[in-house]
Amino acid sequence: MEFKENNSFSLDWDDRFTEDVIRLMDAIEATPPPPPPSSSSKKRKSAVHHQDNLKTGRQLPHSILSPPRSFPSSFARCQSNTRLRYPPLRFGGHILYSFTEDEVENAAMELLKIVEIKKKEMGQVALGFDIEWKPSFQKGILPGKAAVMQICCDSQYCYVMHIFHSGIPQSLQVLLEDSEIIKVGVAIDGDAVKVFSDYKVSVNALEDLSDLANQKFDSDCRHWSLAALTEEFICKELPKPKKIRLGNWELYPLSNAQLQYAATDAFASWQIYQVLKSLPDAVKDPADKQSETISSQ
Repeated sequence: MEFKENNSFSLDWDDRFTEDVIRLMDAIEATPPPPPPSSSSKKRKSAVHHQDNLKTGRQLPHSILSPPRSFPSSFARCQSNTRLRYPPLRFGGHILYSFTEDEVENAAMELLKIVEIKKKEMGQVALGFDIEWKPSFQKGILPGKAAVMQICCDSQYCYVMHIFHSGIPQSLQVLLEDSEIIKVGVAIDGDAVKVFSDYKVSVNALEDLSDLANQKFDSDCRHWSLAALTEEFICKELPKPKKIRLGNWELYPLSNAQLQYAATDAFASWQIYQVLKSLPDAVKDPADKQSETISSQ
């Protein structure tokens, strides 16, 4: 199947991006997410490809067979400099784009094979996970269904699945529902709720990176964004251009810019998780422990 790049959105869609709309969307995103449902908070928490990957019968890369690089226990958080900006984060591996039901099924089967190999090597597997959907700019009209699902398994491969067109085939459902495959991201409980609402498929074994960061640094109330975590722990800026972020994710094919955006988000989640899991949990101040003991009596 020939892949044709869609380099621009329709004028009708671009006309919706007024300054008032953008400010409203920013305000909504700045609102702290609601607490996750108790049931999920207890859980631990292609073959059409991108232009560079039209070959079939790929061999699994060496990176899949090797554990991710470890981070030193003396890891120091990035020191922000108000005069300088961090370089942008960009996923530099292969973006595997699938569109039809058969293509997404094949991509998910490939991912499951990778996961099994990683399990044998490392015992535990975490996948960077995110979804995109078409927003609504009109009062009373709900946003679109979850349209794109991106899953990153390492620094070499990221799968971008156009589930608005394919649905969620069996192998992808198996991967999402597997309670031994950790899916990591920011506000990932909300993504799981939307996937279930739109497709009646559960996403299990969730790990919210904002909660994990607070656990590592003894903070209970900070609501980290993915961009903030990227700056803090990877020393990179996470690009969030509004015309891509708020674009029409239902339109086929996705543009190169959309594919790069989606893959980079999932990759950021995967990489941040590797950093955070390498760090020890914060040690509470003895005074705080005593206060907790008294309040529990």
